[in-house]
Amino acid sequence: MTADATRRRTAGQWPMPDRSVLASVLGVPTWAAVGLAAGSTALGVCVDLLRIGSLGAVFTVCHVAGCLLAVAWVRRDGLFWPVTMPPLLVAVAVPVVVLAAGSPRPGLGFAERLLVIGAPLVNAFPIMAWTTGLALAAGLFRLLTQRQRQPALAGEG
Repeated sequence: MTADATRRRTAGQWPMPDRSVLASVLGVPTWAAVGLAAGSTALGVCVDLLRIGSLGAVFTVCHVAGCLLAVAWVRRDGLFWPVTMPPLLVAVAVPVVVLAAGSPRPGLGFAERLLVIGAPLVNAFPIMAWTTGLALAAGLFRLLTQRQRQPALAGEG
């Protein structure tokens, strides 16, 4: 067993770059955090579009919870993508799910197709903006509270 593994096991903490928001919980890789948020967002979009035909409460809860969980669970050194992905997720997930759900109908013109795809995207903007702000705040909180402590040099004081 290496000295680092022994220190980690006795202290109950992971090295700073590998931590999640909790020092005792190992963070997941960036791709896993992005996948978690993407899957959660896609699930919310699917459920709401099939249930009520527009984006509603299920999408909101799934998107916000997935993005915040991704920021909290990712390793500290992989925070960039989970913090910046909420608008990207909405911009990709909503049109993909709308097209996969069978809308728009084949007989529609180009402008009607754009409206069918664009309306849920425009309606999702406030949630996307709030989620981006919350993810950014959570990421900044982690960056400020999970800093590497520099040992004091002998002779300073």
